[in-house]
Amino acid sequence: MSGVATITEEISLEKSGVYLLMGDVGVETCKPAIEWILRNELSEDPWSEMKLFVNSPGGVLSDAFALIDVMRGATCKISTIGIGEISSAGLLIFMSGTKGNRILTPNTAILSHQFSWGSYGKEHELFAATKAFDLASEMMINHYKKCTGLTVKKIREFLLPADDKWLSAKEALKLGICDEIKEIY
Repeated sequence: MSGVATITEEISLEKSGVYLLMGDVGVETCKPAIEWILRNELSEDPWSEMKLFVNSPGGVLSDAFALIDVMRGATCKISTIGIGEISSAGLLIFMSGTKGNRILTPNTAILSHQFSWGSYGKEHELFAATKAFDLASEMMINHYKKCTGLTVKKIREFLLPADDKWLSAKEALKLGICDEIKEIY
């Protein structure tokens, strides 16, 4: 049957070059996505394009950056498709798609905000935590600059102000978060 699945065939999205990253960003969601990309990179017949669908309320920043670094190092094009809600660390992952291939569906809600975390301990531990905070903040700003082309001032004003910033797909397009808005499939 020339490319058409019958009822008895199981269609594997992953084997078709499509991956769904849905839920909180963490080891449980990022590790399989990283493995999916690495399997393609090591394949004898790799895809020239992979499609990563993202629907996430956010999560752990370090896990997001682990996936982002692997996405950036991939030799194939990685298209990202935002569906439902992409927030916080999920937004960082979405923006990491290959430029020109970051698509939002019309009804996708986007949340951009400063990251938050808690720390406690003795004075010397808090000084060390401050260094970690500064490094994470710098990584986020650099990521936004690279993905959107905006200046630090504009990023702070429109994407990382003191309060949460909810955006429509059209607003995200104007700010360089995505490249296109369209219905899919």
